[in-house]
Amino acid sequence: MNPQDDQQPPLSLFGGAGGQPESPICSGKGCRAAAEWVLVWNNPKLHTPERRKTWLACDGHREHLSQFLGVRGFLKEVLPFAGWTPEADPARPQDASPTG
Repeated sequence: MNPQDDQQPPLSLFGGAGGQPESPICSGKGCRAAAEWVLVWNNPKLHTPERRKTWLACDGHREHLSQFLGVRGFLKEVLPFAGWTPEADPARPQDASPTG
């Protein structure tokens, strides 16, 4: 048996195994469920007021992640993931990195 037969395909920063695109998943720790919600947030101590960061959430983690951001005063809004794109967000500066 070839030792390479037991190895998993390499993961890519831009997708799943072997670089193939992966469906967006929940940002909850260890969760692999499909993203259903976009949690838009901003840390005012680190970011300018117009800067927006995002976490993705499944139905099961939406409330927990929203509360985590909300008690810190970071949560700006929660949007359905279906049809959402970072480019369509009117609050997102055009020169901001979508991942940073």
